[in-house]
Amino acid sequence: MAQSTEAEQEEVTKEQTVSKTPKKVLAEKPVSNLWERTRRGFAMNLDNNHPRILAELRWYKNSQVYFDRVSERASPYFYFILLEAEKRGVPLELALMPIVESAFDPFAYSHAGASGLWQFMPATGEHYGLEQNWWYDGRRDVVAATRAALDYMIRLHKMFDDWELALAAFNSGPGRVLNAVNKNKKLGKSTRFWDLDLPNETTAYVPKLIALGKIVRNPAKYGIKLPPIPNKPHFAKVNTGGQLDMARAAQLSGVTMNELYRLNPGVNRWSTPPSGPHYLLVPIDKAESFQTKLAQLPAEKRMQWRRYTVKSGDSLIKIANTFHTKTSLIKEVNEMEGDLIRAGESLLIPVPAKEKEEYALTAAQRRIAKQNTHRAGRHKLNYSVKSGDSFWSIAKQYQTGVQELARWNGMSPRDTLKIGQKLVVWTKTKAAQDSVVRKVHYKVRSGDSLSVIADKFNVAVSQIRTWNTFDSKYLQPGQQLTLYVDVTRAYD
Repeated sequence: MAQSTEAEQEEVTKEQTVSKTPKKVLAEKPVSNLWERTRRGFAMNLDNNHPRILAELRWYKNSQVYFDRVSERASPYFYFILLEAEKRGVPLELALMPIVESAFDPFAYSHAGASGLWQFMPATGEHYGLEQNWWYDGRRDVVAATRAALDYMIRLHKMFDDWELALAAFNSGPGRVLNAVNKNKKLGKSTRFWDLDLPNETTAYVPKLIALGKIVRNPAKYGIKLPPIPNKPHFAKVNTGGQLDMARAAQLSGVTMNELYRLNPGVNRWSTPPSGPHYLLVPIDKAESFQTKLAQLPAEKRMQWRRYTVKSGDSLIKIANTFHTKTSLIKEVNEMEGDLIRAGESLLIPVPAKEKEEYALTAAQRRIAKQNTHRAGRHKLNYSVKSGDSFWSIAKQYQTGVQELARWNGMSPRDTLKIGQKLVVWTKTKAAQDSVVRKVHYKVRSGDSLSVIADKFNVAVSQIRTWNTFDSKYLQPGQQLTLYVDVTRAYD
């Protein structure tokens, strides 16, 4: 995989904050607030009052709630981003880029397919060593993506010798900016950013960042209060030494599962990726204890395993889908060279230690939550992708927009659809397939769990809990459950 070496990815520790901080910062009076530390490193022209900048300022001046939300989201990551920017000697206005890119939402995903705090496109991410696979998306990895983004900005600055043009190139690609520069040169026009013919999104991108710099430099002037962010490291990087269930990591670190995913948004599934990177970010005050407990954890306790007997009609793909894992991992664990399996054969399967709903911030669960978010004035319809389908054809069929359809399903219109994939369509009018909900009594079978039953009847685990009173933490065969299900759908 295209990852930097361990030496290059040194631990983020308290000692690092002292040794890596530039002398010009250390020589000044220490600050307790990261906003103050940021403004001390500003180096761009924040006195520019171009009309496009003033237009962005008018919006920001009336957006206190936005700054409250962004400050809260930025709090875990901002110290590290500033530190990396300082190490490279770049203007600290660049540390504000995640506000423009993603509003500091580590799970942000754009209609164009960009992802993470820095909104890397897939190809650019790969070019800068940000691996993207079923288990892991390096574009959302706070450490890896921040380093890649700042390295990219330095490369763009070397190309254009201008930070405003470099920012424009980060947004729309260096080729497009270079073409705009060359076009103006031929016409004898200025090649400054403000005079170039660029896409609307890019012409607004730099003004937004300059306007943010003005706000951070003097928030009182614009009637904004920036909630203070402590000038101290929030997290440390702990080497895990191999694959680790995120539920186990949460237990050992004393960190909630959701907080662990927010610090490690690059983890797509219920465990860290089997082929790495093998590290997790945890709150700095939990790091030493986590490292100690992890070192004492027996290898067989890092993951939960289930022995599965192959049945007639099984395939590796079917088994992998059943257990929410990948065929490659099943093959690796069972030392298989090919895909051939036989009925009666026994396989060892790595499985989540908790119900999948408890891993609420995995890619799959985030998508389900987005699909089930109610849309006022619309009716939910479940759609199974067929051969020949595309976002365009499905959107046309249900008279909705392509981007809307993709957004409802946590996807980009550029993403590839797979036959059998489940999509949600929120229609403006009731369709013939509208649901007919009836009360159903279901007898729990051997092997059932709340998530299995929820999947079977296309309901949420939380709904099953609401509809029923449980005397025990676990379901028992023969137990009766009350469900409210769509009887127009076919169930196994």
